[in-house]
Amino acid sequence: MTSLMAFLFVLGVLVFVHELGHFVVARHHGVRCLTFSLGFGPKLLQTKRGDTVYCISAIPLGGYVKMAGENPEDGLEGKDDEFLSKSKWQRFQVLIAGPAMNLILAVVVMAVVLYQGAQVPVYEDQPPVVGSVSADSPAAEAGILTGDLILSVAGQQVDSWEDLAFEVARKPEREVEVVLRRENSSRTVLVTPVGRTEFQIGDLGVGPRVFPQVAGLAPFPKVAQAAGMQIGDVIEAVDGYQVTLQSLIERINESEGSSLTLQVRREGMIRDINLAPEPVGDAWRIGVSLMPESRVVEPGPLEAVTMSIQQNYEWSGLIFQTLGGLFTGDTPTSQLVGPVGIAQMSGSAASIGWVPLFTLMAMISINLGILNLLPIPVLDGGHILVMGLEGIARRDFSAQLKERIMLAGFVVIMTLMMTVIYNDLTRVAWIERLMIWR
Repeated sequence: MTSLMAFLFVLGVLVFVHELGHFVVARHHGVRCLTFSLGFGPKLLQTKRGDTVYCISAIPLGGYVKMAGENPEDGLEGKDDEFLSKSKWQRFQVLIAGPAMNLILAVVVMAVVLYQGAQVPVYEDQPPVVGSVSADSPAAEAGILTGDLILSVAGQQVDSWEDLAFEVARKPEREVEVVLRRENSSRTVLVTPVGRTEFQIGDLGVGPRVFPQVAGLAPFPKVAQAAGMQIGDVIEAVDGYQVTLQSLIERINESEGSSLTLQVRREGMIRDINLAPEPVGDAWRIGVSLMPESRVVEPGPLEAVTMSIQQNYEWSGLIFQTLGGLFTGDTPTSQLVGPVGIAQMSGSAASIGWVPLFTLMAMISINLGILNLLPIPVLDGGHILVMGLEGIARRDFSAQLKERIMLAGFVVIMTLMMTVIYNDLTRVAWIERLMIWR
């Protein structure tokens, strides 16, 4: 239920803002709007104000604004308040307003999130020097060692851990060349990242050289809490040996309940904390949730907006790389996400708190804005493209030609929809078990 409610909230806001952009600019230019709908299909709730019917429809996977004289088949009367009676410049503004509103929403929402204060991993923008290698991981099998500096993945240069994560994430179950530097010499190894989670995110099994930080204290077992550990503590060593996130977990499990001395950094001071892990299931726990060491960024209003623009700019670059990868084969179609996948991510984000949920909303909003601007017929970008070609040709295309163009766009969109729906179904355990061909 949490996933469904979070999904409806996120999608409802994004669709409303998108259609509101079309609606407001259309009304500004005197276009008569007949319907403003959230959702498709049969109308569940509706009310009429002036010429416009405002409604919520049964299928909550989008929305639309129906404008008078929007299509030649509508039976144009040549009235001034019809969409096709407006100049191409005015129609362009109406079409681009929806995606533009999604781009603006992404910046606004992310600025609000950042203004609350954000925890940024200290390693994220650092060079990808390997600090830990998980046992039996693809990296371990390929011979990657701690201390190696990863230079490139599949020919793409990686200058930071963020770059590395993005390149590897797109290549699950595919052998790739990884170039690394070890002791002042470069070498190339072949690695096959394993697909993690239901979204098949590629993973090498390497981690940064960074200390683990306490993100939360669990109600059971209360070992760490009773020993005096606090949220924000950075664990630098165990029994005098420095640890990473992965090695700390391994050390706790290896202890089998024996007493451990943790060297903890708090407010710049190092203190020793003694505790003994307790068994939980088939593992040993101390009652904390961990994350890589991070720093807190608390920007002012203007700085938050600047940071939001920068973040959305970076997201946009990743989106275009991902879209380009669909044509070159670098992006596996198995990673495309549909409504079920978005619902799962929304539910997971909502269960953590409003900050992750709104961050996800910003990410989806920037995706929605960019995707709608693609020059694919049926999408806003496709309509803009056709209108631009008409402007270059200095004549309007025939209704038959436009129908063929829209049909081609419809085929592309339906193919994409079938792909994401299939991917979504494979992420539902009981349905995936019925797919005997997988």
